[in-house]
Amino acid sequence: MEKQKLQELLEQLHRELERTDTVDEATGEVLADLKQDIGRLVREEVSFEEEKEGLSERLDGAIGHFEEDHPKLSMAIQHVLDSLARMGF
Repeated sequence: MEKQKLQELLEQLHRELERTDTVDEATGEVLADLKQDIGRLVREEVSFEEEKEGLSERLDGAIGHFEEDHPKLSMAIQHVLDSLARMGF
């Protein structure tokens, strides 16, 4: 059940990432990396287990990039991180 909820959150996050306009090059790079990472997970090209450590770190780091200008995106990222934590990742 928890894994299904995480999948739904990842899909929601991926949609939010697709709608996000960037304002600077650094944020654009973070956005592009997250789109790629989340897209691979949503399409199940990689498993959560394969990506768990790197993904958690990248998501945690991305929150700061999006907090001020994209609060909805920042909240979606935090929900995914919370779900990962509950699953033991």
